[in-house]
Amino acid sequence: MSATMTTVEAQPSLVRITHIVYGLHALGLALGAFGAATVLGSFLFGWPSIIAVIINYVKRGDARGTWLESHFRWQIRTFWFALAWAIVVGLVSLPLSVILVGIGTWIAG
Repeated sequence: MSATMTTVEAQPSLVRITHIVYGLHALGLALGAFGAATVLGSFLFGWPSIIAVIINYVKRGDARGTWLESHFRWQIRTFWFALAWAIVVGLVSLPLSVILVGIGTWIAG
């Protein structure tokens, strides 16, 4: 059984918006890499990335059925997966650091 998928040609303005969104995400990462913030913190909480995700959600309907749909989906998923992993790492690292400091203090004491 073969499934065929028909795609609609993407509007040039939507391609331009996709490039802008990629640029905003790249700017957020660059600000984290070259600024005082962390790369992950800048990507998740920096204005460029937040604006990019908002644009993704607003224009996602326009991208349906085009080759850009996967790009919009990837950009949104990347943002939310990064946020989820940041929360998991934050929740695990706090108790782990307390345990490691406690063990170090116990050994040294």
